Amino acid sequence: MSGKVIELDRTKRVLAFVATCVEATARTLNTSYKEVFSRMMSLGIIDNYIYPNYEVLHSESRENLVKDLIECMQEWEERA
Repeated sequence: MSGKVIELDRTKRVLAFVATCVEATARTLNTSYKEVFSRMMSLGIIDNYIYPNYEVLHSESRENLVKDLIECMQEWEERA
């Protein structure tokens, strides 16, 4: 190993975080990541919740993050 550290720009870090959110939520709901991604996109959760709150959300534990995202999807679906 060369010991080289790869620095990602903010956009790439946030996109990787979004992918992690979708995957972890899908696993918890025992459904496909495609379905969770579709739900989140149609509700605007990715653009209007995850992106703007990235700094806070990425510091949460995965368990709390997924719980929060599932609650968010349920609440936003009830309002839709």
